[in-house]
Amino acid sequence: MRQKPDIPIESLQQVVALLQKYPKMVFGAIASLLMLSVANILTPQLIRWGVDAGIAKNDLRVILTCGGLMLLLALIRGLFNFAQSFLAETVSQGVAYDLRNQFFNQILNLDLGYHECTPTSQLLTRINNDIEQIRIFIATTLLQIFGAVIMLLSSAIILILMSWKLALIALLIIPISLTLLGSFFHKNAALFERVQMQLDELNTVLQENLLGVRAIKAFVREQTEIKRYAVFNQEFLSTSIKTIYVLRDTFPLIFLLSNLLAVVIFGYGGFEVIRGEFSIGKLIAFNSYLVFMIQPILQTSLAFSSVAQAATSVTRVYQVIDTVVEIRESTNAIRLNRCEGRISFENVDFCYSGVQENTLKNVSFEVESGETVAILGMTGAGKSTIAKLIPRFYDATNGTVKIDGYDVRSLNLTDLRSHIGFISQDAHLFSGTIRENIAYGIPDAPLSKVIEAAKFAQIHDFIITLSDGYDTEIGERGIGLSGGQKQRIAIARVLLNDYKILIVDDSLSAVDAKTGALIQNSLNLLNQQREYTLIYLTQRINNTINNADKIFIIDEGKLVVKDKLIEMQYSAF
Repeated sequence: MRQKPDIPIESLQQVVALLQKYPKMVFGAIASLLMLSVANILTPQLIRWGVDAGIAKNDLRVILTCGGLMLLLALIRGLFNFAQSFLAETVSQGVAYDLRNQFFNQILNLDLGYHECTPTSQLLTRINNDIEQIRIFIATTLLQIFGAVIMLLSSAIILILMSWKLALIALLIIPISLTLLGSFFHKNAALFERVQMQLDELNTVLQENLLGVRAIKAFVREQTEIKRYAVFNQEFLSTSIKTIYVLRDTFPLIFLLSNLLAVVIFGYGGFEVIRGEFSIGKLIAFNSYLVFMIQPILQTSLAFSSVAQAATSVTRVYQVIDTVVEIRESTNAIRLNRCEGRISFENVDFCYSGVQENTLKNVSFEVESGETVAILGMTGAGKSTIAKLIPRFYDATNGTVKIDGYDVRSLNLTDLRSHIGFISQDAHLFSGTIRENIAYGIPDAPLSKVIEAAKFAQIHDFIITLSDGYDTEIGERGIGLSGGQKQRIAIARVLLNDYKILIVDDSLSAVDAKTGALIQNSLNLLNQQREYTLIYLTQRINNTINNADKIFIIDEGKLVVKDKLIEMQYSAF
């Protein structure tokens, strides 16, 4: 069986592929790097000429000329060093921008099931930390390695041309360093991946505490959560320090070998100078090229920890980007420009991923256009699952869900969902004004329509008491509002849209009985005007039951009662 490489080559190839969008800047960065390398390689030859032809022979003209040329090369090095750094940084920022957009687009298009199984903190870590690791790799490490290879090969060739005997001694450092680096990555590739995974876990704990801060304070669990976070933080710190230790165990040895090599070259070269085989200038130039050869090895050695981290980050980012979206349109999807609101379930089974038992079992029912239907069931019976199958947030495991006689899997997704309004139990609001939240589905909706929707949701009277009215900023997740107020704003957001099918998933549980009755009356009045199909999901017998044309009772995933008279006498509820 083929062993998985320590550094995923495919990951690094994906990084290089990202650069294809910026060919001119990449070419400019490489050209600047080449010019910088040429300037560096010429410098020792100038020093050699200045020492042998100028200092050794007391020729002031040669010394001044050499100094002027070295100053020119210094200016050239500075110019092209800035150019390659600027262009590389620009490209890296562009790639990070593209990756963030691609990642964000993907997570919005991924199935609801993916988000329900994947902690939000993991996605945040990947879009922020992992993409930043990739950006740093492109901005610094990639060019650093490319430049190191150029300098290493150029210096090695020049050393051989200058003195093949000394060059053979100098080149011994290359196979030794490659062996040590190969061993380093073979042993420690998993360690760098573990660092990223523990950062995910740390962010997960942080997110849970930020979202659950009210529960933490209510149960006086601050100290417990502080200790819990400290444990994960300590594990992350310990693993991060291990990465420093593995660097300590490998790279000092490479440094030591490099210094010993320099001592050997200096001693042997000095002996050659005494014998007259070498000039002083040539020895100085040889040692300069030796530094040019050793320095890239040392730089590359240190850079390879960044390579390992970047490879891991690319893998983690593309695990999300390359995730197959299961809820997809067929190639010949049917457009549903007009919807009547008829719904039918035909022998529908459904099982969530990772769960052995079906959540829905052979469920069949029909809802005619304009009917009001109540689906009654205890917690976990399968009511919300039925609601998620209608707009095709999930696909049925077996059986068929139909809208207006069409299998939902054959319909254009945008058309399908544009006809279905969903008022869920969780009233999620966005940072912004109340008006912006109500008009989220129709951003250009006039204020009169926004006010009309707010009145139907019984929230208008509260809004006008605020100092800024509909322009009041409500903060992230509706901070500053009560649970009932957030729920009514969320209801107004749905009612502003002219949906043909409206699903109310126990969303009146967060409001008091009087307000709930008023909202139900508003929904009934609105239904008379729009004639939409209204589906209530509830676990309690209330006024919804009395207003329903049909009542279905679901128990443990099975539809057990469909007759209204029997339902009203159903003793279990």
